[in-house]
Amino acid sequence: MVERDPVGESGLLDSIRKLALSLAGALQTRLGIFATELEEAKLQLSQLLLLGLVALFCLGLGIVLLAVFFVVLFWDSYRLAVLGVMAGFFLGMGIFAVLALRAKTAENTKMFSATLAELAKDREQLK
Repeated sequence: MVERDPVGESGLLDSIRKLALSLAGALQTRLGIFATELEEAKLQLSQLLLLGLVALFCLGLGIVLLAVFFVVLFWDSYRLAVLGVMAGFFLGMGIFAVLALRAKTAENTKMFSATLAELAKDREQLK
């Protein structure tokens, strides 16, 4: 009959348990980083959206009032010319804003870069 070494088995089981605890701790840390980055991204997006909507409302109202002001100011002599110039100006600014928006959305900002960097470091250390 073969006798088993209780010290050897407990040493192996102990090593496996420690490895599992280390992996669980690393996974918990990475998930914590990911959750923090996700919360920051959500908060930043909501702030940008709110500020953008307030800015659009105020600028839109100001532009409409300015256009009405100029049309009323030149009503007797150049009302059609003023309307044409104002329409051209606003269309030009709108096209500029659309092009700027397309350029901004084309920028490749990588979300969760800290999480991905930590996972890459973990993978390198495991090799």
